[in-house]
Amino acid sequence: MKRIALALLASFAFAATTAHAVEYGEVQPDKSRIAFDYQQMGVAMQGTFGKFASALRFDPAAPQTASARIEVELASVDTGSEEGDDEVARKTWFDTKGFPVARFESSTVKPLGGNQYEVAGKLTIKGTTKDVVVPATFTPQGGSGVFEGALTIRRGDFSIGEGAWKAFDVVANDVVIRFRITAAAR
Repeated sequence: MKRIALALLASFAFAATTAHAVEYGEVQPDKSRIAFDYQQMGVAMQGTFGKFASALRFDPAAPQTASARIEVELASVDTGSEEGDDEVARKTWFDTKGFPVARFESSTVKPLGGNQYEVAGKLTIKGTTKDVVVPATFTPQGGSGVFEGALTIRRGDFSIGEGAWKAFDVVANDVVIRFRITAAAR
């Protein structure tokens, strides 16, 4: 009798564990955002990108199997002014005609405990690819999951701001890219 009870208990425990395995992957663009912060003449400035595509696969029970690919349409930049948007689209900044897309593609996801992760991968902007590590959090919210994080890059590493803009006295070298990606469970 004890064996039957133990076997039954083990079966319920296994079923409960497998029933909670959820994979998030259907990105919801209307609930997602990619933004950036920078300094111009010592003044904090912000901007956003209005168009991006994401392919995501994340199972909180097996984060090491996760993958992410985000492609940002650089021409969708919003600096808060039309003049600023036109300026950063030029060849000396993003060169949106020659390099219309910035891309991040993950290679590994390392759980840090709780809802915190390190996502390593390659970031490509304006034809230059760099290895980056992105600290991120994951929070389940109903039938969706929210991934949030921020990464500081140096614009000079990607030739963003050439010619007269190559110096960092007017526009600082450090740019913080912030993201909030919401994905529905599959």
